[in-house]
Amino acid sequence: MLPKAKLWLVLTGIATSLLSANLQAAWDLNMTQGVTQISRDTYDLHMQILWWCVAIGVVVFGVMLWSIINHRKSKGAVAATFHESTKVEIAWTIIPFVILILMAVPATRVLTEAYDATESEIDIQVTGYQWRWEYTYIRENTDEEEVSFYSILSTPREQINNQMEKDETYLLDVDNPMVIPINTKVRFLLTSNDVIHAWWVPDFAVKRDAVPGFINETWAIVEEPGIYRGQCAELCGIEHGFMPVVVHAVEREEYDAWYAAKQDEARVAREMANNVVTLSESLEAGEQIYTTTCIACHQPNGTGLPPAFPALAGSSVVTGDLEANINLLINGVPGTAMAAYGRQLSPVQLAAVVTYIRNSFGNTTGDLVQPAAVNTLIQAAQ
Repeated sequence: MLPKAKLWLVLTGIATSLLSANLQAAWDLNMTQGVTQISRDTYDLHMQILWWCVAIGVVVFGVMLWSIINHRKSKGAVAATFHESTKVEIAWTIIPFVILILMAVPATRVLTEAYDATESEIDIQVTGYQWRWEYTYIRENTDEEEVSFYSILSTPREQINNQMEKDETYLLDVDNPMVIPINTKVRFLLTSNDVIHAWWVPDFAVKRDAVPGFINETWAIVEEPGIYRGQCAELCGIEHGFMPVVVHAVEREEYDAWYAAKQDEARVAREMANNVVTLSESLEAGEQIYTTTCIACHQPNGTGLPPAFPALAGSSVVTGDLEANINLLINGVPGTAMAAYGRQLSPVQLAAVVTYIRNSFGNTTGDLVQPAAVNTLIQAAQ
């Protein structure tokens, strides 16, 4: 055993650590009040019901404690011999019933408001994939350029592999955050392309399941500009903890400028599908896409994690028929962890990553895939 002096020092150090500001924040057990009216209403309802439960607990356990103290055997108390009391049974039926009705009134009001997604100004479809989010801004008319993009974890792999110090946004940052304007009702339409996910942003009091084949909806009116973070809240596979949610709430003018820029990007990407790329350009772009999209399953050196994630190095598929290789990326492999990337990546990106894997990890096919060829196969698959 430790000497008393050393034990006291250890306990003092632990107490000091627990009182530090950082650990105080980490041990915050209450709900966040959030930045939307519905989140504050939810918080107020939570606190109201909590204090009612505390009061009920004080009364119930107070009566129990008083009974234990004043009816103990040492004071000469004798147990009663009755078996029932109609008055008591009526009381303990009516009183909880009234309490539940009093709780139901404010809860119904908040729930009704939380599920009312009508009269939205902006609609965004949120689609969950293993393991990323796709955000598609619903167009008012088909003449507009569609704004749709994927939001992927951007935490450096060096941090994940404990090769560099982790920062405050570890596993909570993405390459393409959702952007919405403040003081605007935004409706989120949630679905999934593979398994059940859940889109959760605590500051909005928003958490809805994304279920394949179904559309769930929720909404938010964010009042303050800022960056709001969340995560997938449903166990969805090996990288469940690697698909964060990041939402940038900005002024309306900034949102309009961002949206116009995204439309320009979509227009350029569509036009680039007909461009001819060089091998060096394709390899450089393909390496970037592989690092953000494929590396977790197939590893930096292409050795994979067999049998779930086959090796790309020396693979008969990768070094074999080119069209079959492209179709595998477009359509995926049903019943396996290989997802379909025909919707997740553009023809330019698909062409680049196929070119990269067929000319890396010891693979030396020399193939150069053009975006137009990939686009043709995508259209054929549709």
